[in-house]
Amino acid sequence: MLFPIIAYIKFLFQAKSEHGIHSPFVFDLVTKCFYDNFHYPEYIILKSYRKALLENKNTIEVTDFGAGSRVFKSNTRSISAIAKNAGISPKNAQLLFRITQYFQPETILEIGTSLGLATSTLSLGAENSKITTLEGCPNTLSVAKDYLTNSTVKAKNIEFINTEFSKYLSSNNQQPATNNLIYFDGNHSKKATLTYFETLLSTVTNDSVWIFDDIHWSKDMEDAWKTIQNHPKVTVTIDTFQWGMVFFRKEQNKEHFIINPKRSLSSYLFKKIRI
Repeated sequence: MLFPIIAYIKFLFQAKSEHGIHSPFVFDLVTKCFYDNFHYPEYIILKSYRKALLENKNTIEVTDFGAGSRVFKSNTRSISAIAKNAGISPKNAQLLFRITQYFQPETILEIGTSLGLATSTLSLGAENSKITTLEGCPNTLSVAKDYLTNSTVKAKNIEFINTEFSKYLSSNNQQPATNNLIYFDGNHSKKATLTYFETLLSTVTNDSVWIFDDIHWSKDMEDAWKTIQNHPKVTVTIDTFQWGMVFFRKEQNKEHFIINPKRSLSSYLFKKIRI
């Protein structure tokens, strides 16, 4: 628990707002997307989806292929507890919605469905996108699929795949789309993260948007993030503390930005204590 606290304090001292950003691309993203205060009607749908999961006290047996949990001691977990402790936060869901809406990707790949909280956000943000979401645990995927197709979200643009991530990515030829987004939230370890990164590099286009979750979750994940930042194909990265955003825009000079998306220290650390 101590590591993310120290990491966040460092982040606060280094982070910038829109002031001092000289890249027009990043400036527009921050001012028109990150700091967009409009209350979209989709936020109500996201809140309803979360509420339904939080009210579900049924238990499922979870298969965990990732870096493990800081709160769950058993693989038998209630759906409400998973949604409360392991899902994307409401504020980050709104931000992810705005990011997806801003870029309007043709295709979206989500690595780590869990109960579909982030999946619902991606679907609502880009209703015309083709979304593929991968999940290693069949029981959590089943819950997500049921809720996403039958709840107020009523998603019709999602393909649900139960698979071990590395096996799927290495055995399926991912075809580059003109504009694609990948959300990495499946295995918070350095080895797995870098494996996914290297495997998917062949899909990169000039307009690709990659988002890595929990880049300061551990020293291991910070090391992975630094390796990604330094990769020769990567031109622009944005560290929001929760996420590392990666761009491959050839017209941009290589720059790394640390941006505070106006989240409070207490809200982040409270989530981390529970996880």
